[in-house]
Amino acid sequence: MYPILFRLGQFNFYAYGVLIAIAFIVGLILVTLHARKEGIPFERVVDLFFTILFSGILGSRLLFILVNLDLYRQNPLQIFRIGEGGLVFYGGLILAVSVSFGYMKWHRLPVWKIADLFTPPLALGLFLTRIGCFLAGCCYGKETFLPWGVIFKDPNSLARLNVPLHPTQLYDAFNGLGIFLLLTWLSGRKAFHGQIFWSFLLLYSITRFLIEVFRGDPRGFLFGDLLSTSQGIGILVAILSLFMLIYLKKGSNKD
Repeated sequence: MYPILFRLGQFNFYAYGVLIAIAFIVGLILVTLHARKEGIPFERVVDLFFTILFSGILGSRLLFILVNLDLYRQNPLQIFRIGEGGLVFYGGLILAVSVSFGYMKWHRLPVWKIADLFTPPLALGLFLTRIGCFLAGCCYGKETFLPWGVIFKDPNSLARLNVPLHPTQLYDAFNGLGIFLLLTWLSGRKAFHGQIFWSFLLLYSITRFLIEVFRGDPRGFLFGDLLSTSQGIGILVAILSLFMLIYLKKGSNKD
């Protein structure tokens, strides 16, 4: 599609990096607006947001490097070229959740309440960043002859060129948008704190598992070629999410 949105002199502005920047700006605006309504200190929300931002990018990049280790052994400088693509959502999620939960515990903040606050913007951010993936050509799908197959022709694209491919980036983008709308609706009706966060993880792990079936890019596999890395992680996340939803609901009924 359009991996390089525009150039200024010798500088390239990559679609992937631009969409990530837009996603974080939108996320920060949404989180701070809702935090005021919940009476959560603005300074803590901003600190936490940037903690999640940096740990999320780091975790996403580290997992991508691990599942593509041979590529980076040959071209180690490629590790730092994040703007062109190359982040794995689950890697960022795992590290960001771990670090942010530690931050909230340290500052004695209401963990599940804040987790619910950050989750819908996360889903919307997923929509925006996957649009960036589509423009960059990363996370591309298998070859298909379905009428909505997409042909990438730009030589800077990370996708296979000149063959119709499943637009798996768009599948995941609109999956994120649908989850965002559902969680926004659920936010005004939730029965207990933590419900929005764990509902997102349950929904995303199931839908991402299905989308992975149509992915065609090299991304690491488990048990031979039985499961992709993301599918394996997704199974564990789905089981944990279901357990936590039941556990937190029971806990809320006792209060």
